[in-house]
Amino acid sequence: MARGENNVRYAQAPPTRAASVVYVTLAAQVLSLGALVIFEQARGRRLATQLAAFGGRPHGADAQAVVGAVTVFAVLMMLVAGTAIAAAAAYVTWLVRARQANDRSAPTGPVAAAWLIPGVNLIAPPLLLDQVWRGARPPNDRRPRWLALLAAWWLTWLAMLALVTVRLPLGSSSGDLTGIGLPELACATVSALLCAATVRDITRIQCSHSRAHSRGRARLRTAGTVTQLPTPPTEPTPLEQTG
Repeated sequence: MARGENNVRYAQAPPTRAASVVYVTLAAQVLSLGALVIFEQARGRRLATQLAAFGGRPHGADAQAVVGAVTVFAVLMMLVAGTAIAAAAAYVTWLVRARQANDRSAPTGPVAAAWLIPGVNLIAPPLLLDQVWRGARPPNDRRPRWLALLAAWWLTWLAMLALVTVRLPLGSSSGDLTGIGLPELACATVSALLCAATVRDITRIQCSHSRAHSRGRARLRTAGTVTQLPTPPTEPTPLEQTG
């Protein structure tokens, strides 16, 4: 019975490729946000002042220099939004597959509810991730380290959300383009690194169990083949030949 349960439990391969996509999209998100912050620090306040002087609509010969900066800013904003959406999609895809690697019949509804329901999405995501970690059957001595990693990731994520929520209105009123600066970039970078660490931890545990399961099945197949080998015929003795 236990062997049958293991076959169901690890019927789906660990989401190693989905985890790699998470790493790449998180890196792209941090890089695009860093580029936006650099632009904000170098050109943002002056560009906001120039746009205010033109009433938000640059025109005339003096406004030509502003057009290029506005274009760069628009491209950077699209990159930040695009990489954020890509990172979110990659993470949700990995999380769904990680749950199904533990249990093939795991529904996808809890993942969507944990991240999309307002209020719930402030508490449920780390609890859901911890459930996936426990479902992967990690060694007992890793529990304290995992809880510290999980708490650090979620606290930095909440800190980044709080900074963006508070700073955006202040930034627009103080003459900045977005209000996003070095504190937001630092929180986003640390949160992305910790998020990648949680993904890597769960994926490695699932991969180790999958490899052990595959080796066990290979040994069983080998043992079954050895026991089923036909017995070679024996040569008749001289007495049997004379008889």
